[in-house]
Amino acid sequence: MSLLLYNIALRIYSLLILLAWPFNTKARLWVNGRRNYFPKLQRIMYKNAAPVIWFHCASLGEFEQSRPLIEEIKRRYPAYNIFLTFFSPSGYEVRKNYSYADYVFYLPLDTPFNARKFVRIINPKIAFIAKYEFWYHYINELKKKNIPVISFSTIFRKKQIFFKSYGSLFRGTLHKITRIFVQNEKSIELLKKYNIHNTEIAGDTRFDRVYEVFKNKKEFPLIQKFKGDKKIFIVGSNWPQDLEILFDTINQLPDNLKVIIAPHEIKEKEISDIEQRIKKKSIRYSQVNEKNASVSDVLIIDNVGMLGSLYQYGDLAYVGGAFGKGLHNILEPATFGMPVFFGPKYNKFKEAKDLIKLKAAFSVQNRAEFESKFSEILNDGSRIAEINKTCLGYVQKNIGATEKIINYCKQYLN
Repeated sequence: MSLLLYNIALRIYSLLILLAWPFNTKARLWVNGRRNYFPKLQRIMYKNAAPVIWFHCASLGEFEQSRPLIEEIKRRYPAYNIFLTFFSPSGYEVRKNYSYADYVFYLPLDTPFNARKFVRIINPKIAFIAKYEFWYHYINELKKKNIPVISFSTIFRKKQIFFKSYGSLFRGTLHKITRIFVQNEKSIELLKKYNIHNTEIAGDTRFDRVYEVFKNKKEFPLIQKFKGDKKIFIVGSNWPQDLEILFDTINQLPDNLKVIIAPHEIKEKEISDIEQRIKKKSIRYSQVNEKNASVSDVLIIDNVGMLGSLYQYGDLAYVGGAFGKGLHNILEPATFGMPVFFGPKYNKFKEAKDLIKLKAAFSVQNRAEFESKFSEILNDGSRIAEINKTCLGYVQKNIGATEKIINYCKQYLN
C-alpha cells in the first residue's frame, strides 16, 4: 500500500508541475529539461566507452556537498566519466556546464520504468547520493544490478519520515544503500534503533569545499578598491525577507563601514528592488570600475560564482534563507573567520547550532534584535578577533570527510 501511495504521490506531483508549466519559470525548466530525455541520453551514452560514476544532487546545496568528492575522484581516477544529475532547475541551470562532470542531466521522475531505463543506459560503476535524495525506484534498481550506492553528508532526525509509523518504505530504502556516511553520532544511534547498520561517520563534505576555496581564493582587485580602508559587511544569499531586517542598518552605515549584497536570486527585478530601498550610494558589480569603486557605499553582486571567495574581504556577514525555507551556506564566511548572522530557521543545520554554541554565530528573530547584536559585535574588535580564531579552528577541525569516503570507495574504483 505504501508503495502504491508513493507512486500516486509522484504522479500527482508531476501533474502539478505540468499545470504550472505555462505560468512558472522553474516548472517550464523542469518539464523542458526532461523532454525527449531517453533518446537524447541513449544517443550521448552510445558514444561513451569509459566507466561511469553517477552523482545525484537535488539542487545547488547538495552540489556543493558533492563537489569536493567529484573533483577529488576525477583527479585520482581520470579514466572514469562523471555523470551528474539534478532534480531541481535551480541546480541544473547554474551547473549544467560544470567542467569536472562529463555529462550533466536532469533526473527523470522516480518511476519503475524511468529507473530501469536510466540505470541500464548509463550503467554506473558506483552511485553517489548527496544528503537526502533517496528515490525508491532508482535505489531499488541499483540494488538489483549490484551497483554500490553511497550516501554522504546526511543527518538523520527522529521527526523525518524514515522513522514514522508510515515510513517503512523509506526505511527499507536505507537498507539497500551500500554505505551511509553521516555527519554525527546521533544519526548513527538513530539508524541502529531501526536495525540500519550500514553506516559510518564522515562529517560534511562542505567543510572540504569551503576550505579548498579558502586556500585557493580568487582575488578581485575592484572589490579591494571598493573596500579601501573600511570594514565590510557582506550579505550573502539573501532573500527579500532577510533584507527587510537589514535595510535600516544599511541605510544608516557608519563612516567606517561598507556593504556588499549578493542576492540568492540574480534577477533584474530583485536587484532593482534592492537599489530602490537603499538610500546610500550603491553600484552593481557589472558597472564598477577603478573610478567609481571607492566612492560607493553599497556594492550589489549581479552574477553567480563570486560569493565563496568574496568573503575574504569581509569583517562581518549575514547569510540568508533562515526566514524562509532554510539557511544557506554559513561555512563560507566562517571559513574566513568572521561573525555570522542569520534568521531563526536554522535547527536543521548542524554547523549553525555548533557555531552558536561557540558564540561565533548569531540567530536573530527580527530587525531590532539584529541591530542590537550587530552594533555590539561591530564595535568590539577583540571579540571579532576571538570569533575569527574560533571559526577557523572549527572549520579546520571538521575537514576530511572527502578523504574518508574515497578511502572506503577504493574497493569499487579499481
